[in-house]
Amino acid sequence: MSHIRQQILDILSCQDGIVSGDRLAGKLSLSRTAVWKHIHHLKNQGIGIESVAGKGYRLTSDILNARAIARLAGTRNHIGRRITVVPHIDSTNAELLRQAEQGAESGQVLLTEQQTRGRGRLGRNWYSEPGQALTFSLLLRPSLPPEAIASLPLVIACAMHQALHDQLPELQLKWPNDLLWQGAKLGGILTEMRAEPGYVQAVVIGIGLNIRPPQQGWPDDLRQPAVALHSIARQSAGRNHIAAQCLQALDESYALWLEQGFAPFRDYWWRFHAASDQRVRVYNGREYIEGLAKGLDHDGALLLQTGASLQRIVAGDLEVMA
Repeated sequence: MSHIRQQILDILSCQDGIVSGDRLAGKLSLSRTAVWKHIHHLKNQGIGIESVAGKGYRLTSDILNARAIARLAGTRNHIGRRITVVPHIDSTNAELLRQAEQGAESGQVLLTEQQTRGRGRLGRNWYSEPGQALTFSLLLRPSLPPEAIASLPLVIACAMHQALHDQLPELQLKWPNDLLWQGAKLGGILTEMRAEPGYVQAVVIGIGLNIRPPQQGWPDDLRQPAVALHSIARQSAGRNHIAAQCLQALDESYALWLEQGFAPFRDYWWRFHAASDQRVRVYNGREYIEGLAKGLDHDGALLLQTGASLQRIVAGDLEVMA
């Protein structure tokens, strides 16, 4: 895409309403006729732009835009120092891990319209259609030992819950890091770390959030029911607004976690956990362990009552038993 057309999309994405042709022409140092030609070309590419006679132009496509997200998110201490949007990529997590190896700075955010090899937890695929989801990753470099990172995915999940709770009062968390609405999966989190003994080199957090249901319906092979935000939310905000809300909450929560650890998030997590004090089973990679979910330990490990003993489950896949 040409630089001028990208600038037009940047301007339209940052404006909630109509942008006049005169304003576009002035910002771009073009004639109104030249602006019209560029917009006509964008429309021919399938981008929704409404021409309002006598008033100007309004973007109707829900296109991810880094400039718009940054403006809507406002001042950030760490997460979102640099925001990048790419049309497609193999995996946002994989790309930020590659960038981390090249010395990329902490706080970077990478969003994409489409992943060709999106990954979920336990090696599963993450399914999303282009333009229908919010898929992004964060690169973080906390000055902490590797064992301190265990609670970070839970903190990220709390932040996402806080960002979306006003729109979705029934939103719940599922240990260790899923977002659920009435038992259906709205979003998930994948954490990958590069570390040496006693030292974290980089942590990449991948977040996938279903915004709209797939046009052809959800795939039959999904492990659990899925749901999309626009199908259930009180208000249907665009993805740039949703991304900005998430980055604000993530930035605040990350700063608090660096300062105080998991303690400020522990009660919040348990209050909104879908399986608090319920019978569950957890697959730890080797076997299923059944018991009552009784709480979270100081580092986010699940405390599972199995008979007379209380077991710490550090990692695993949890299912609520009927």
